[in-house]
Amino acid sequence: MKILCIFLTFVFTVSCGPSVSQKQTREIAERKRECYLVRGACKTSCNTWEYIYNFCNIEPCCVVREYRKPTPKGISTTAYQM
Repeated sequence: MKILCIFLTFVFTVSCGPSVSQKQTREIAERKRECYLVRGACKTSCNTWEYIYNFCNIEPCCVVREYRKPTPKGISTTAYQM
C-alpha cells in the first residue's frame, strides 16, 4: 500500500509540471520580449553598428550602439595674443 501511495505521488508530481516544450517556448518568448524592450531586433546577423545583446532563439538580438559625438582633441580655447 505504501508503494502504491509513493507511486501515485510521483505520477501526480511529474504530470502536473510544465512540459519541456512549453518551458522552452516560454523562455524564447521572454528573451524576444526582453530584446524588444531594449529596442533590439532578432535578426540572422548584426550589422557593424550593432552589438549582440542576447540570443532570441538561435538568432542574435541586435541593438544599435549609442551614438557618441566625436570630441575634438588638441584644440585650445585660449585667445590668440599678439
